[in-house]
Amino acid sequence: MTRPHIPQPLSPGAALAPTLDQSRYLTQVMRLKAGDELRVFNGLDGEWRCTIAEVLKKGAVLRAEERVRDQINPPDIHLLIATVKKAALEFAVEKATELGAARIRLVTTARTQPQHLRLDRLDAIAEESAEQTGRLDVPLVDEPSKLDAILDSWDVSRRLMFCDETGGEPAMKALQAAGGSSWAVLIGPEGGFTPEERDRLRALPFTTAVSLGPRVLRADTAATTALTLWQAALGDWDR
Repeated sequence: MTRPHIPQPLSPGAALAPTLDQSRYLTQVMRLKAGDELRVFNGLDGEWRCTIAEVLKKGAVLRAEERVRDQINPPDIHLLIATVKKAALEFAVEKATELGAARIRLVTTARTQPQHLRLDRLDAIAEESAEQTGRLDVPLVDEPSKLDAILDSWDVSRRLMFCDETGGEPAMKALQAAGGSSWAVLIGPEGGFTPEERDRLRALPFTTAVSLGPRVLRADTAATTALTLWQAALGDWDR
């Protein structure tokens, strides 16, 4: 069933105004008409059964009927990824959303290559992926920040899974040994981390340096692999 993300309050009888693009999709692509049902979520109030109340020339009006799923919080895992090339970054955002990441933080490092970023495009990818996968929330996508600044203000209660291409403990073994529920995964740029960055990361008390295997992975592959391993070891796959 169609389930758009509409960030408006949901309650019995509430009138909802989808965006013009959402309205066009519902009425022209999905060919829904007045009286037809769909599901809606807003990231706060669970998933609701709604009906098309009215189809207008420039949009549609929905009416919330009843909640069909209570709100479920995503697993407490963040993805920190260097701003790599457009296609790889978009792939990583899509897969991170599918794998349950609650937040996606873009990182600039010493070897990060300048990229023209469209955060609105990345937000749209995360939203569409959440709609398709049945999530009840859409992960935040943060503007790029320097790695040093992120580490300077780090919440030490959150473990950092540092995916180090030069080696570390096998990821599954390291995660199971460390335990905990609040984590972040750090994926570096195409050129890797500098020795200075690597030394700082490994010296931090909240960091767990891991290996993702014997092959050097592209950033988007590494992000998907690391999140999958975290989910298998500590995530919500048994829910």
